[in-house]
Amino acid sequence: MNDYYKYSRRVFIVAAVITMSSPLAHAANWFSVQGISPANAPIFGVSGFIEPSIYAMSGTDAIVGKQSAVPNINRVAPNDTQSTMATIVRARLMLRGNLNKYISYFFGGEFGSDGFTDIRKKYQPGLIDGHVTFSYIPGARIEVGLIRAPSAEDAMQGFMANNFVVLPTVIGQLMQQTFYDSAANYHQANISGKPYLIGGSNTLGVNAYRYPGVQAMDWFRWGHWELAYGAMVGIYGSVAAGNQSNSPLVAGRLQGSYIFGGKGPFRSDVTAWVWYQHAQPQLGDQSYGMTRDGIGFQYLQGYMHQWGRRLRFEYIHGSGWISAPSAFSSNAGLTPSAATSNLTNTQLYTGSNNKANGYDIEAGLFFTKRIEADIRYDYYDRLPNNPAQQRIFKTWALGLQYHITPLTKIMAGYYFRSLTVPLSSSVPDSISNAVDNELAMQAMISF
Repeated sequence: MNDYYKYSRRVFIVAAVITMSSPLAHAANWFSVQGISPANAPIFGVSGFIEPSIYAMSGTDAIVGKQSAVPNINRVAPNDTQSTMATIVRARLMLRGNLNKYISYFFGGEFGSDGFTDIRKKYQPGLIDGHVTFSYIPGARIEVGLIRAPSAEDAMQGFMANNFVVLPTVIGQLMQQTFYDSAANYHQANISGKPYLIGGSNTLGVNAYRYPGVQAMDWFRWGHWELAYGAMVGIYGSVAAGNQSNSPLVAGRLQGSYIFGGKGPFRSDVTAWVWYQHAQPQLGDQSYGMTRDGIGFQYLQGYMHQWGRRLRFEYIHGSGWISAPSAFSSNAGLTPSAATSNLTNTQLYTGSNNKANGYDIEAGLFFTKRIEADIRYDYYDRLPNNPAQQRIFKTWALGLQYHITPLTKIMAGYYFRSLTVPLSSSVPDSISNAVDNELAMQAMISF
């Protein structure tokens, strides 16, 4: 443990410069790591990272009537045009520093090809982080700007903490919410649940787990014990999407930790958390409720140390506003009709009775200082309240990581995916039977 602590101390100064949007550890106090700059940070610091990635699926067709097409679940997002491709998923340039010992700032621009930069199905880089933290009030540091909202662990942590290239489905569909143009006109599909159909030209990018707002946060230590909290009031929207609600977004998270050793983003600990989010997105002239909440815990000890290990579980629940991504792309070649419009547009379910829930459990082990093996199971049950539209996603993932430095690593993973349709019918069954497994590889390179 002493060797681990000494190693952590040597790398912490370098690592902390980039950890606001891409921290390196897995069970850190994210309010501290992401909310403030280290005390010895300069007034002006520049950093960044890129993530070149490869995705490969078989591209199996599903049958729609007398036609066939590759469903989006077998294509690489956000373009949904190919089943195998190389891309730069994320490319981040960041500015960070301390104006004085009480004021930290951080700005980050995203230039990769991902859901955040996919605006109306066109590439548009944008500001993904931009906030200032004031630490004048004991017990309540105030963060103002574009902030990671208190929520699930996968959403709170930076991308350098990811152990798999592909997110758990419950995170990708329930937490990484897409914004929709609330001023556009939409029609409802004549199917169970009466969802609104939203085409790609009216999508305004994903939230990237961030919202504009104000957050009070802080953390308190008693020996090995730590208690941390964050409470936020914000706007349901983004720089690209603008304000998509007439009501405030509220979010909060409370977590407790027992710290074995180390500090900052590399520490070894056991952490448990509970969180809540609520917003009222608007569509047309009507507002709808969107609630998300969850609990989880994680044990991490010995990051980049032989036999270092990790175990994590998280459960997430959602109600109200639930999105079901389109089954096929508009360019899939299907003959346009009322039936295929239900399949080539996002189905947005807005009723207060809508439900979704899921969980993931993952474990990792360092065989050497640099080689880490990982396993994960994730489960997502979408719309169990609506038998005709209920879909259950299950994925087993096996991963391998090679850590070159604490800031740079290579990841590879194979994902055994399945989709279950409880109430059988021809087209959903054809899609579920066509779901491919996926191979994904990624290099995380920081500078």
